[in-house]
Amino acid sequence: MTCQKLNQLNNLRQDDLNLDGLTLFQNPNGYNFTSDSVLLANFVECKKTDVCVEIGTGSGVISILVAHKEKPKKIYAFEMQQSLADLAKLNVEHNKMQEKIEIIGEKVQFCSNFVKNGSVSMVFSNPPYFKNGTCKQNEVPEIANARHEKFLPLEELACAASKMLKEGGKFFVVYPASRVCELVQCLQKNRLEPKKMYFVQPTQNKNANVVLLSATKGGKSGVVVMPTLVTNNLDGEYVQTIQKLYKNNYKG
Repeated sequence: MTCQKLNQLNNLRQDDLNLDGLTLFQNPNGYNFTSDSVLLANFVECKKTDVCVEIGTGSGVISILVAHKEKPKKIYAFEMQQSLADLAKLNVEHNKMQEKIEIIGEKVQFCSNFVKNGSVSMVFSNPPYFKNGTCKQNEVPEIANARHEKFLPLEELACAASKMLKEGGKFFVVYPASRVCELVQCLQKNRLEPKKMYFVQPTQNKNANVVLLSATKGGKSGVVVMPTLVTNNLDGEYVQTIQKLYKNNYKG
């Protein structure tokens, strides 16, 4: 089925990613990516020889941005919700990245059926932020499942990432700042040692609402807390700022 035909059938919206002509189809009535996805995509760093995994790809936006920016050898992107997995496949095809990105429409808890344990260099994820029962869920199941931990608790996320990563492999995640202690504890329990961290404020006069964190499997203890990022907008100047901070202020 062509992109045009699927767009007509499902009334999808085509969004410009403002990067070298990349565009993304999204369902206006379903789950849509947020600025946190762009934050994570610009935080991730990998080599051209790396095999990578994304946990919970949604519409595929982060994998598409990482593939374009970092040019890894391969990205396996897990998405358990079939509607989103189909959308991610459409977006990968539309942006001509079929050779770089493979969408796996399955729960990452079954990752061993698709990815050999200890075989990947890097895993990244923008996972569900909320525990079940902590706040009201959206009436649209696709949105509720993407935001709440019903099918992907934090412990299972960390376990799957650690299982797939080789020794010394990297894990990149964006997560609510209010849950950073829980995140660190869970990562360390699964041999993922936090190495660098950005707290992110929406504006200068507001508290941090998310944290960007990278961890190394089997790494030594010791984390570098980077300068706080203030995200008034996500224009080109902002993207250049985060890349400069990440690449120049800390090497390792």
